[in-house]
Amino acid sequence: MGLDIYAGTLTRYYCHNWKTAVQQWAEANGYAFHKITPEGEELPEQELTPGEVRDTQSAVERWRDYILEAISQKKEPPYAPWPEDNERPYFTDKPDWDALGAMLLVAACLTYGEAAPPTVKKGWNFMEHPLIARLSNDQERFWSLFRGATWWLPLPDAFMFQAPLPVGDTAAIGTAGGLRKELEQLNALAWQADEDTILGWIETEGYPTDGVYGPDGKIDAAGMQEHTEYDTQSLAKFAFSIFWQALLFAEKQQVPILMDY
Repeated sequence: MGLDIYAGTLTRYYCHNWKTAVQQWAEANGYAFHKITPEGEELPEQELTPGEVRDTQSAVERWRDYILEAISQKKEPPYAPWPEDNERPYFTDKPDWDALGAMLLVAACLTYGEAAPPTVKKGWNFMEHPLIARLSNDQERFWSLFRGATWWLPLPDAFMFQAPLPVGDTAAIGTAGGLRKELEQLNALAWQADEDTILGWIETEGYPTDGVYGPDGKIDAAGMQEHTEYDTQSLAKFAFSIFWQALLFAEKQQVPILMDY
């Protein structure tokens, strides 16, 4: 199951009124796109009625208000609710798991003064790496990215908490303020790159090409190499660029950031 990053309203997310980077690419290049479950079944496109959209927005707003009330500090002004609707723009891109793991590996290695390995294996279980596991459990250092956060709310303060999501599942939730601090710390440790350079990594870094699509819509892998290992730094920069873009978008639009998988 792949990993996408989404920054936008929760209403739009739960109304399925957004398209992944792969969907957008397929439509732009004239290819059909089908969502498939892990069991191999095709998921039909869902289009909600206006009434269903209103119900979804109302449910999300109730959840938002409940969460903000629960996490607000006594004697401090309450957190302002972020806007919710089904039209506000969104950002999405696809780092996938290997690139996320490479980014975490670089962060963990540099935190403990170790050199990151030059490559990572395709499909590797990055949470089993000893330094990633160490930072995940380090009581003196706290990174939401290492503590299982999959949502970041548009709040300036840095903290993380466990809470039920609008659909009922419990998840670790961080804040945009906390994510910004973590990304700034990683950049200071690893690259000291300016923002233009970071934004450019989405085009210059990432996964090598295993094949290309031919006119019949099938992958033509002739002359191409199937990669079993990836460049660690390139994948880390690629994932970092996506997270940075999502953060900038979320801060500007005042919307949450989600991992979708």
